[in-house]
Amino acid sequence: MTAAHQQAVEHEIQCLLGSGATLPGALPLRDHHDLWGAFSRAADGGKRFRPGLLLSTHQALGGVREPAAVQVAAALELLHTAFVVQDDVIDGDQVRRGVPSLPGGIAADARRQGAGASEAQRLGEAAGILAGDLGLIAAMRAITRCEAPAPVVERLLDLFESTLHATAAGELADVRLQLGPADGPVVLREALAVAELKTALYSFQLPLRAGALLADASPEVLAALDEIGSLLGIGFQLFDDLLGVFGDERRTGKSALGDLREGKRTALIAHASTTDAWPALQPLLGREDLGEREARSARSLLTAGGSRAWVEDLARWHVTSAAEAAVRHDLPPELVASLDLATAEILRAADLTLPATAPADAPRAQHRAQEGLPA
Repeated sequence: MTAAHQQAVEHEIQCLLGSGATLPGALPLRDHHDLWGAFSRAADGGKRFRPGLLLSTHQALGGVREPAAVQVAAALELLHTAFVVQDDVIDGDQVRRGVPSLPGGIAADARRQGAGASEAQRLGEAAGILAGDLGLIAAMRAITRCEAPAPVVERLLDLFESTLHATAAGELADVRLQLGPADGPVVLREALAVAELKTALYSFQLPLRAGALLADASPEVLAALDEIGSLLGIGFQLFDDLLGVFGDERRTGKSALGDLREGKRTALIAHASTTDAWPALQPLLGREDLGEREARSARSLLTAGGSRAWVEDLARWHVTSAAEAAVRHDLPPELVASLDLATAEILRAADLTLPATAPADAPRAQHRAQEGLPA
């Protein structure tokens, strides 16, 4: 995203947040002030990756609706913030980007004012759900008012609505996955399906398709971008699963204990359940009192059993396959270059935040063949 685009998106985001702050009118609603203020702070400091992907796609495809593209890009960032806030409620995350998450911050304020731990947590979770709802409404309203022809706005609304439904289903599927057994290739396939619904759709396919719709792209280009977005999104989520266990907390801004304590059924854990490390690893997962010493043991088992290297390899396959697909579909050179930058950014972020590990001895190709995954 160019500096001019970055500035324009930031200005539009602030306009949307400012508009939301005045919506109750003259009513002195302290709770709304606190709620929307917390949401506005949550929208601060992001990388604006999704707006950048939308704008670069629109520009690379020869789009001429720059004001509308900026408005939709800002709406997409509010949508992302709403998802993040509600995801923190679902996962019980108290920290986001190195600072208290919205529910965590609200709960901490309540405790400082004398509330008990359970009451404060309940207030924080309620605030996260409600702030997310307000953010989603603001995002959809911004789409309806963007400066694009009515038929384009209608297609954008259809796209955002279908993405919301699919992402909500993916979030619920992710929670439901935690209720079943943690072992077997079936769980691995389900974990990858959840990654597509939770991450690929709204973080990659949505901005790519929205930018293309605003540029009046052909059905063939839209289909190619859907394929590329799916590959990028799954690869991104697989790297995120690795960061949830192995990441440097100082760089990622998130705990490296949360997923282990939750016993989250990610592709990393699903793969580990098929290895010889599983009997020793399984008792360490899902323990709320898991400490750093036990976490180091779990990480060692995931590394020695080959699961870490296998998931990292699979993530890289998805991300690099996206770049190859852009060339294969004969997309415009400017768009291929933009997608190459997105690919490089994902790989660079993973390299920066994942400590190096020696190649595993596990037969990764054999595992892939057994599970019907790419070799």
